[in-house]
Amino acid sequence: MSEDPPSTPQPRSWFERITQALSGEPQSREELIEELRHAQTNGLLSNDTLSMVEGAIEVAELTVADVMVPRAQMVSLPIDAPLPQVLEIVIESGHSRFPVHAGDKDEILGILLAKDLLRCMQQGSAQDIRPLLRPVTMIPESKRLNILLKEFRLSRSHMAIVVDEYGGVAGLVTIEDVLEQIVGDIDDEHDDDDDEQTLIQSGANGEFLVNALTPIAEFNERFGSDFSDEEFDTVGGMVTSEIGHLPEVGEEAVFAGFHFQITKADARRVLQFSVRVHEA
Repeated sequence: MSEDPPSTPQPRSWFERITQALSGEPQSREELIEELRHAQTNGLLSNDTLSMVEGAIEVAELTVADVMVPRAQMVSLPIDAPLPQVLEIVIESGHSRFPVHAGDKDEILGILLAKDLLRCMQQGSAQDIRPLLRPVTMIPESKRLNILLKEFRLSRSHMAIVVDEYGGVAGLVTIEDVLEQIVGDIDDEHDDDDDEQTLIQSGANGEFLVNALTPIAEFNERFGSDFSDEEFDTVGGMVTSEIGHLPEVGEEAVFAGFHFQITKADARRVLQFSVRVHEA
């Protein structure tokens, strides 16, 4: 009777690997983030995954006031505005949801969805936006973002009006504002596209300011370099890997004929570099 061949060890799942990395049982939020950064340095987490995990942890510490669109920047509609004016505002802003107010801007009557307005106009039945208004959710500035995200999911709503301690409108917040704290900026078709002029800019003394999101292929084309984009898609990911940890403003790296210095960064990611090209 032949013996069964020894079984081939199965590769550990991502969860098992990170569980082992955290076997030291961090005692605080700071220790947990530090362990996660060590895991990223050791190749257990990608830069993007680390950024999202850190963002998810930080969401519990942020409030609506930290991310809301202030009242002065809100695009809202007066309830008695003529339909052509309403349509003009909707088209020019590019938004999909609009708070609708009475004569007093603190009196929010409801939320108008652009798709509801356009559907009614197509049917020729749009004369007054009042019947199109959807219920509005009011929340305080102090509400935690993790709680708000759960409420957004349960109610299937995407926007809430933020009120101050006196009941006045302080701003608004959308589900996108909350998610951006986890996954980073979410661009849509109405956001300005980043082009070469914004991603790579000429600076002083022969230096260049390079956005960390610059694709490696675009960096190579601009500077005649030959960095591989098989492991990393962006310059930020490449330089962060070279440094070996999430760098802070002022840290530097020199490799492959280029000098990179971090000029902008936050707690979760590198944002911009100052780049000098070394002479041969």
